[in-house]
Amino acid sequence: MQILYKRMQMKPFTICPATTEHLPYVDAVVQAIADASRAKGTGLALRSHDYVRSKIEEGKAVIALFKEEFAGFCYIESWEHSRYVATSGLIVQPQFRGHGLAMAIKKAAFHLARQKFPGAKLFGLTTSLAVMKINSELGFTPVTFTELTADQEFWKGCETCQYFDVLQRSGNKNCLCTGMIFDPSPKTKWKRKKSSSLSLAALTPPMQ
Repeated sequence: MQILYKRMQMKPFTICPATTEHLPYVDAVVQAIADASRAKGTGLALRSHDYVRSKIEEGKAVIALFKEEFAGFCYIESWEHSRYVATSGLIVQPQFRGHGLAMAIKKAAFHLARQKFPGAKLFGLTTSLAVMKINSELGFTPVTFTELTADQEFWKGCETCQYFDVLQRSGNKNCLCTGMIFDPSPKTKWKRKKSSSLSLAALTPPMQ
């Protein structure tokens, strides 16, 4: 698949695939996820320093910077021999919210996932209405949990969520999160009409 981007500018932010040069930001990412989990009071799985570091080293993350300051992050992970790919951990620092940055980061992660795993079904779990809206604009549709990966390693990632017991009691069939999926197969192309015109250039107006 053609490389869709290397780095993009959304003034005054820089959004790009995270590389080893961004490893000094790992602690900031981990702390931002923990802070967001406490503030939301809803299911947001925590991530360790080693986990976030590994996503960056594997080329499976997108980072947003305001000059040299950490502004936002998202990562991808593959399951079932790359049949499924999750876009997860979308986070924007509070001081940078409200300017379309979450949409820009999610689009960048979406294109990174499509570049690395062009045939995979992309999916995610979220309790955030804003994230659901972003996913919908990218061509994701809500599905039951049975449509998502059955890989138990993925579901283990929910163990740090305060609602993990709800997931367990349902046998991984439902929880407070909404499951959403993007299927690239031709038979589902009609469901993705809105996503066909999206590109990394189609961003919301930048911060003034």
